Amino acid sequence: MSTTNATREPARAASPEPPRRPKPARMNPADVLRVGGSGLRSRPMRVFLSALGIAIGIAAMVGVVGISTSSTEDLNRRLQALGTNLLTVTPGQSFTGDAAHLPAESVEMIGNMENVESVSAIGRTGAKVYRNDHTPKQETGGLTVAAARTDLPESVGAEIVDGRWLNAANSRYPAAVLGPKAAEQLGVHQAGPDVKVWLDGRWYTVVGLLAANELVPSLDSSVLVGWSAAKAELGFDGYPTTIYTRAEEPAVDDVQSVLGATANPKSPTETTVSRPSDALAAKEATDDALSGLLLGLGGVALLVGGVGVANTMVISVLERRSEIGLRRSQGATRGQIRTQFLAEALLLSALGGLGGVLLGIAVTGGYASYQGWPSVVPFWAMAGGVGATLVIGGLAGFYPAVRAARLPPTEALATT
Repeated sequence: MSTTNATREPARAASPEPPRRPKPARMNPADVLRVGGSGLRSRPMRVFLSALGIAIGIAAMVGVVGISTSSTEDLNRRLQALGTNLLTVTPGQSFTGDAAHLPAESVEMIGNMENVESVSAIGRTGAKVYRNDHTPKQETGGLTVAAARTDLPESVGAEIVDGRWLNAANSRYPAAVLGPKAAEQLGVHQAGPDVKVWLDGRWYTVVGLLAANELVPSLDSSVLVGWSAAKAELGFDGYPTTIYTRAEEPAVDDVQSVLGATANPKSPTETTVSRPSDALAAKEATDDALSGLLLGLGGVALLVGGVGVANTMVISVLERRSEIGLRRSQGATRGQIRTQFLAEALLLSALGGLGGVLLGIAVTGGYASYQGWPSVVPFWAMAGGVGATLVIGGLAGFYPAVRAARLPPTEALATT
């Protein structure tokens, strides 16, 4: 019996698997901030100057917005106190181009209108007023002498700072009330029975001094006498030259649309109706245009700051090639290098943005306090300022970050 010897083939040795490259550790937000901050701390002066450029641009923008908003808030408060329901009626020109005049009874006709709270008027005279009877006649100072009704303060919101207003008793005699500019020019600092001005060839006693009136600034340079006294002593014809009407707030537009026809029914086209508060609104529009110009300058400053950030980051990449090469040789990925330098740019811009917002708030508060305004800085301006710096920082740091990430490790390490 033959036997067959079975031969066993030796088992093949298993080929070893290639070692797996460990995945690079991910950088959490805290690591990103720490690495980005360390790069800034190594160059404090350069960082300060670059952040200062950003801060100046943001401070300019926040300050302009804050000052403009504070001015608007002050205007709104003043209008709320003065009222936007004051309407004025003045005579225009006739069809032939001659100067027209309002009827003598126009004040009473307007007073009978519905939705009218109060109405009063003044009438200009041709009289001249002087500090004393020795003043040359040509030195009139441009002051206006006008007849005034006794109910004028109620309609125009005039306030007496010294003395009293014209009343039924003294309005028939040579008594006068001076606006603040007129009082200053005539050298009158207080009212009283011994205080007089030389008016149309006779002495008039100053019985009162007015406060400045923002809605009716023409009263500031006026000398006001009683309606009856003006007719008797100054040759006043009795025609009102300006009628002041206070309408109920909800009906201001309705009253304004028929006010001219009511004041002069025979010739409604020969009247001019206006709202004094519109002049203040127009002034605010002019201020807004100036604010737009300043905002543009702030934008230019912000752009210059962004260029400064980009310059800082580019130089940082050139100076830190060895550091980049060392980090790459130790396993840092291109994305981590890119994230590091982008984080530095964003931190640098955020530092400048926060500093600029604080500086803008300080400038707004100081200027508003100097002007006597309420200090208002909108939240959107502060948030927008910081947001704008982050956008500028991201754009300015993107190219240097990409350049740092693309730097070959061997080339970086070979750089001294």
